[in-house]
Amino acid sequence: MRRKARATLAAFLALVVLSIGAALPSAADTYDDERAQTEAAQKAVDEALAALQGDLEDTDEALIQAYAELKGIEAQVPVAQEQLAAAETLLATVEREAALIAQRLEAAQSESERLGTQIETGNTRASELRAAIGQMARDAYKGDLATSSFTAVLDSTSTEDYIEQTALAATALRTQTQALHEVEQIVATNRNLAARQEAVAERVAVLKAEADAKVIEAEEARVAAAERKAQVESLLAEQEAKTASLESLKADQVAKAQELADQQAALEADLKEIVRKQEEARKAAGQSPIGSTASQPFINPTSINPIYKTSDYGMRFHPVLLYWRMHAGTDLRTYCGTEIYAAASGTVQWAKFRSGYGNQVMINNGYWNGSSLMSSYNHMSSFTVSSGQQVSQGTLIGYSGNTGTSAACHLHFEVYVNGATVDPWPLIAK
Repeated sequence: MRRKARATLAAFLALVVLSIGAALPSAADTYDDERAQTEAAQKAVDEALAALQGDLEDTDEALIQAYAELKGIEAQVPVAQEQLAAAETLLATVEREAALIAQRLEAAQSESERLGTQIETGNTRASELRAAIGQMARDAYKGDLATSSFTAVLDSTSTEDYIEQTALAATALRTQTQALHEVEQIVATNRNLAARQEAVAERVAVLKAEADAKVIEAEEARVAAAERKAQVESLLAEQEAKTASLESLKADQVAKAQELADQQAALEADLKEIVRKQEEARKAAGQSPIGSTASQPFINPTSINPIYKTSDYGMRFHPVLLYWRMHAGTDLRTYCGTEIYAAASGTVQWAKFRSGYGNQVMINNGYWNGSSLMSSYNHMSSFTVSSGQQVSQGTLIGYSGNTGTSAACHLHFEVYVNGATVDPWPLIAK
């Protein structure tokens, strides 16, 4: 991939990483989420630029960057949406768990209150019984109640009175005994209830700690889900804005493509006029039109050895603009400022800036197999030759560059037979 495209990609990915880092929550899993989105963006941009690698010629750099950035954003959206879904699922799970813990806590607190009420009721009853027993003892002490059969005989005035006092004494004793037994039962029961209440209190404490922790966890999950949602919405908005920007750039690029097509037609018209005049001069001089008959009249015009082709001659589909267009030359790998040589001997027709072609050297190579042969070297950074100069095959004619409509330093090499372009690649000796 060409250096300028790499620089564009590197700058974009740096922005992607920074934007993701700013948007994601600071939880422990943030790094994994950030890495997943960055890797998705990296892969999408690499694929986008790889698809454009053979089509960078005559493609505006801003369009290429916008297209690559859009692909990066589009790749992040489903990853972010998956992370949002995961965050919302986690939030729902935590909220369910929090609700269950809250229910268990409420039940435990209710049980503790119920046990406390039972203990309080038992204590009240025991106090009442103790008071009654005490009162009975005081009454017996005062003689209000017969305490023995002997006193009942002495105090009785009749048989009926004796029977009544004896019955009262038995009833009092039985009541006293029952009351004492009930107090003992209440004390034992309350002891068990107190133990149960203590265990419930411990469970309440544990559940309360769990509930407090789950509330914090739920809040963190809620914040994470909100941030994930905000990030998805931001990415979708960015995607929409980038798409609109890309459409605007595409419209400009289509206009430029038409301009380049017009320039290509004008160039071929100029060359055909040169060929016409050349033919008139040749015929007037009675010269033969055969010229070179070599099957491969050109040598490698770059300093890259072996020669390396990055884009073919012919019709090709532009993956951004979505139309077929003619690529009238062969792109050869060069690096910025490296040497460019004359691929065949001839006369420099011109060395000048020519709009979309940038700095262009046009060499008239004379005749080849009876036809006019010319070659052009485009997007150069500078020239070392001038119009009308005779050059031999291998002569230094200038240096590679990125002028005109070009996305990176390379050599766009064109060959013309009788003023019309042909595929240069088969005509270059490898």
